[in-house]
Amino acid sequence: MPLQEHHQIVSVDDHLVEHPRVWQDRVPARYRDQAPRIEEVEGKHLWHYDGKVFPTIGLNAVAGKDPKDWGLDPVRYEDMIPGCYDPAARVKDMDLDGVQAALCFPSFPGFGGSTFFRAQDKELAHLCVQAWNDFYIDEWCASAPDRFIPMAILPVWDRDLAVKEAERVAAKGARTISFPDSPVPLGLPSFHSDHWDPLWQVCSDTGMPVSLHFGSGSFMPGFSFAAMKPVAGEMAPIDAPFVVPTILFSSNLMWSTVDLLFSGALQRFPNLQFSLAEGGIGWIPYILERSDYSWDRHRWYQDIDRDARPSDLFREHFYGCFIDDEHGLKNRYEIGIERITLEIDYPHSDSNWPNSRKRAHEVLADIPDDEVELIVETNARRMLNFPRS
Repeated sequence: MPLQEHHQIVSVDDHLVEHPRVWQDRVPARYRDQAPRIEEVEGKHLWHYDGKVFPTIGLNAVAGKDPKDWGLDPVRYEDMIPGCYDPAARVKDMDLDGVQAALCFPSFPGFGGSTFFRAQDKELAHLCVQAWNDFYIDEWCASAPDRFIPMAILPVWDRDLAVKEAERVAAKGARTISFPDSPVPLGLPSFHSDHWDPLWQVCSDTGMPVSLHFGSGSFMPGFSFAAMKPVAGEMAPIDAPFVVPTILFSSNLMWSTVDLLFSGALQRFPNLQFSLAEGGIGWIPYILERSDYSWDRHRWYQDIDRDARPSDLFREHFYGCFIDDEHGLKNRYEIGIERITLEIDYPHSDSNWPNSRKRAHEVLADIPDDEVELIVETNARRMLNFPRS
């Protein structure tokens, strides 16, 4: 059956654009000149922080625009529709789109806080992480508690600080943490080490799943795109157009998934959950088949679990996330019907806004009603401990 009126869409991956006062209103006065702030330069609104300039690129705020008008150029706040940065306007846009609730990832900090990870002044960076969490939970989500799902980023450069912040935000009501899809490109210990165990313990104890958003580990897929050269102090692609990593985005989370399936962490923390945000689902049946095939042949001589089949671990610990993935839905039983969630991705370029509900109706048209309810709402509410109000 298609999407029915009683089905509430819960998006596990949307985005917001921070308003100019997020950090200026929250960091101690002595840090305000160094904290993130918007300055107007040659008619553009640009973030200034840590001696660098960070534009809000056009593709991060295309909702309401014709694809012919999209681009990578910096945009001013007036160039975006207010729902990008105003939670009250966002709720109206969600109503227009037929979406009940949304989990919103950061923009300026990076999906997993990588902007602050790279900053030189780590004391200020830590304060900036906490300021974003307070802004999102206490200001954005509090404006409509049944519509916005609380989330937090962490100071991942310091494991102990990350653990303390995870505990703090859990007490404030955070339902998930956003963590780098792979810590290795950031120079941090991998999922295969026990370095992150204290953090996994907090997430397990508090019931906060770990959201791995594609690109949050700062690596963009695509061999040609990955070959980078310095341009004006920043990094720019040598060869491939931006559409290449846009197409290959899910490959990041394939690597993350296989890493975690063979890391041993899932056995140490049986309640630990991961959300593969903006990862698509069409690749999951193949990677599980390949993982099981390789595990069956190679488990006897390597330091890996000989008893836990990777596909079983996946269905116990992972949630797939899709925007528009007909192939994945056709193979939903190979993924696990209780492990599939929907995302809207507003206001980014993969979003179908303001026709998200219409498009979901089309792609779910041949799926039974009870499965539709799991996919669009129940799985997300269970994963995020976010029941209907």
